[in-house]
Amino acid sequence: MAALKYWVWLATLPGLGTRTRLQLLEHFDSPEDIYYADEGELLLTPDITKAQAALLADKSLERTEQVLADCARDGQFILTMGDSLYPNRLRTIFDPPILLYGKGALPMFDDEVAVTVVGTRSCTPYGVRAASQLGYELSKQGALLVSGMAKGIDGEALKGALRAGGFTAAVLGGGADVIYPAENRRLYQDIAATGVILSEYPPGTVPKADHFPVRNRLLSALSLATVVVEAPEKSGALITAATALEQGREVFAVPGPFDAPMSRGTNALIREGAGLVCEAWDVLSFYESRYPHKLRPLRAKLPPLPKGSTPPEDEAAPAQPAAPAAPSAPALPVLDISHDPAGLTDDQIAVLSVLQTDVPTLTDDAALLTDLPVRRVLSALTVLEIDGYVSRQGTRSFLRTVELKKE
Repeated sequence: MAALKYWVWLATLPGLGTRTRLQLLEHFDSPEDIYYADEGELLLTPDITKAQAALLADKSLERTEQVLADCARDGQFILTMGDSLYPNRLRTIFDPPILLYGKGALPMFDDEVAVTVVGTRSCTPYGVRAASQLGYELSKQGALLVSGMAKGIDGEALKGALRAGGFTAAVLGGGADVIYPAENRRLYQDIAATGVILSEYPPGTVPKADHFPVRNRLLSALSLATVVVEAPEKSGALITAATALEQGREVFAVPGPFDAPMSRGTNALIREGAGLVCEAWDVLSFYESRYPHKLRPLRAKLPPLPKGSTPPEDEAAPAQPAAPAAPSAPALPVLDISHDPAGLTDDQIAVLSVLQTDVPTLTDDAALLTDLPVRRVLSALTVLEIDGYVSRQGTRSFLRTVELKKE
């Protein structure tokens, strides 16, 4: 912790840019050495000005202590460039962050087939379907999905990956504790529970417009490839694609109708040489020889929502005249887990089998009944709830919303 406070001091010192911090770290052995250096020593750093050296004269640790306290209170970890888990994929770009804040479980990004999926916030129903299906397929076939958790394409791709039970990583344009947009609260909670949320901004930082282009370089850097699903001619997703190319990453795009405004950007990317994506394997086949132990070319169709569940708003069927109320409660939809498991994993089937339709079951009890770790039970419940097979009752208890057919 003693060394960590100097990393936080350097990262949060107002007025210094990322390149200046990196130059200082190249010249000195550690942030602690920078902290204790006098002006003369600081000015020996290449390209450091007197004005920047004057900023470094601020030795107050009050701001640092507040950040550390906020991280502890919110359960955030801090990953610095001095840590072995810091991804080399980030370390080798022009302007890597000197530290990251995070919630959840940090994967070994350098060992993963990470794929970033981005697109417009103002997506069409076509874009929603494409992003959801692509996120699901990528996850089922062994990729780690990375996105920005924005409204629209980003969020839909993450939801698709969660439905597949895969690991997801969201990189935010504000603090890792700031949910933006607010309607993605549930998605944020699911990713924090089963994946990882990352930010280079300290806790409590409100997202600003200029944060997102800066954030985008991390999305592309953490991944082997960036896929753009829908994007107009001027779009933040296209900035991410351009950054990916600058970083030596592959860029792919999902084609759209030739006259669709939201597909002008993606169609232009394809025209300029981006890989055309009609299914996830169009991307993952590029990496099969490098990661044969990770990837599996399975045909993985996004399962439909169970009967009786509510479809997404933009795909909802036209309202029908209300039928007379039935004298008894309607029968639950039937899920045949013996012959048609609907893409469910063994963990998800095991958890579903121990839940009741009339009495809520606590997650801890489900873990005991299935002999699974609580972490895996929570992961399974997240996907089952997204699919509509269970409903949350309070904070940590669930009801099954389907009848099970086992033979």
